[in-house]
Amino acid sequence: MQPGTKIEPERVVAETKAWLERAVIGLNLCPFAKGVHARGQIRYVVSVATEELALLAALLDEFETLARADPEVLDTTLLIHPRMLADFNAFNQFLGNAEEALARAGHEGVFQLASFHPQYQFAGTSPKDVTNASNRSPYPMLHILREASVERAVAAFPDAQSIYERNLVTLRSLGTRNWRLLMQKCRDDALEPGGAPEG
Repeated sequence: MQPGTKIEPERVVAETKAWLERAVIGLNLCPFAKGVHARGQIRYVVSVATEELALLAALLDEFETLARADPEVLDTTLLIHPRMLADFNAFNQFLGNAEEALARAGHEGVFQLASFHPQYQFAGTSPKDVTNASNRSPYPMLHILREASVERAVAAFPDAQSIYERNLVTLRSLGTRNWRLLMQKCRDDALEPGGAPEG
């Protein structure tokens, strides 16, 4: 999305929710996502930042919001930034600054960051490799997770190490064409009255 493009936060959130439901939960790419989604513990924030300093400031604000919140009410945050870092290499470089900001704010060991991007590419893969889709989202976004919640989720999952390998199988079986169709459904959902479907 270009800097001059009008941002419709409601549509951005609706498309993100549809992606979470149809792809992340629907394909079981992350078995930990269903619970926090069902309990309404995910905060969706759309940043209109167009410069890195503004995005870092928004990220710091979200660390503080999450730190003050009751984990039973608010467990995790998706900071979506559709106006900048559309280039994956630039996004990847920014992640280092984001990690430094987390540490400087004194939240190292309390929160951790996960990253999602429309052009996400794992090292050693080609841009067209469908397995990259496990971290591909409608918009660039930073996912703030509580370390304690991640530890509990991993402890409760019988074989957390198998998630990555299982996702490879799932996405290769799905194929690139069907992944694109799935993402189109997410865009269509966002245009429907009421936004993304429930479940």
